[in-house]
Amino acid sequence: MSERLETLKKARERMIEDRHAHAKVLAAPFDRDKAERARNKFIEIQVLVDALDRAISGEEVIPTKG
Repeated sequence: MSERLETLKKARERMIEDRHAHAKVLAAPFDRDKAERARNKFIEIQVLVDALDRAISGEEVIPTKG
């Protein structure tokens, strides 16, 4: 696996962990301030995960040189 692809996959794993932490806040008993912040961060992280997925797909399709 290329170094770039490995880096993208590690970044994706990290973002999934962060997203899960915000999902826990959303699943907890309702606290308006915490829930609002968690919801915004969850959405922001999900957009980033989607972008990382596209980047990973692009790296897997394009053969890398030596």
